[in-house]
Amino acid sequence: MRPETEAPLHLMSAGPEDEDGDVSVVTKTKPKTAKPPLYKVLLLNDDYTPMEFVVHVLERFFGITHAQAVEIMLIVHKKGLAVVGVFSHEIAETKVAQVMDFARRHQHPLQCTMEKEE
Repeated sequence: MRPETEAPLHLMSAGPEDEDGDVSVVTKTKPKTAKPPLYKVLLLNDDYTPMEFVVHVLERFFGITHAQAVEIMLIVHKKGLAVVGVFSHEIAETKVAQVMDFARRHQHPLQCTMEKEE
């Protein structure tokens, strides 16, 4: 129910009238928003970074369990690289920078990169 102080409602035409006096309705379609691309964060093997350090990096920066970290570290060791996560561009970029900075501060040549997921 409308309060007494409110102005009366007026009906308005929904669109332009044609010759017969019919009203046409103009509809707008919303464009579909494309999902932003995702990026894989990759850890690369080297012959110098200790395995324990790699496990620590995986636990600290990717929030995974010790068992998962050991498993990923072994994949990196055996295959030369492993995907450690898939993120938005900004998060992937941050993870790579954190890992690289942490490795440098601890004087390890560990490499971490990102690539667009296909």
